Amino acid sequence: MPAAPGPDPLGALDPGSRRASPRLRVTVGAAVALFIGAVAIAAILSFSATGGGAQGAVGGVVAGEPGDADAEASSDDGAITGAPVLVHVLGAVSRPGLVELEAGARVVDAVAAAGGLTPEADPAGVNLARPVVDGEQLVVPVVGAVAPPGAVGGGASAGAPAGDGLVHLNTADVAELDTLPRIGPALAQRIIDWRDANGPFTSVEQLLDVAGIGDAVFAGLADKVAP
Repeated sequence: MPAAPGPDPLGALDPGSRRASPRLRVTVGAAVALFIGAVAIAAILSFSATGGGAQGAVGGVVAGEPGDADAEASSDDGAITGAPVLVHVLGAVSRPGLVELEAGARVVDAVAAAGGLTPEADPAGVNLARPVVDGEQLVVPVVGAVAPPGAVGGGASAGAPAGDGLVHLNTADVAELDTLPRIGPALAQRIIDWRDANGPFTSVEQLLDVAGIGDAVFAGLADKVAP
């Protein structure tokens, strides 16, 4: 007689549990897939946010630097101002003496600061448009003290006192000497260099000893200078 079949080993398990095993595996697999996808999406978002922020910050710094530098340079330029200059104004002006002017001022400003021209002043005796330099002495002549531009001969008599409208070779600076006909800044500096090397001028004829001053140049300024 055949033995009776033993109890089914699976019979002890709940049938519902055997049916749920495949679903459980599917559910676990889906959860893993979702987790991996979420991690990947989070990584992509984090990378994008970090990269975009860095680029924006760098761009902001680079774009801002030139503007800041330009603003600072503009501010520095606006803050720079020239020092005032002192000019000693003599001759035919209402209030001879020292005047203080702004940097870049001209002879006309110095004359105005000294009270303006007197009735006997000769405006043609000075170059009103010439820029003044700090420490110079400006002499405004009276009518007849100097020949007008282009005139030949006739000026002040030799040995006239200071304020005679003549350029005095022993005290004149480059700016004053530059007002003489055919004497530019280079020749004016040579006159001063000669004076420094040889001592004061004792006669106007010594100008002929200065390199670059020949007979023609000397003839045009001989009556406009004094030792």
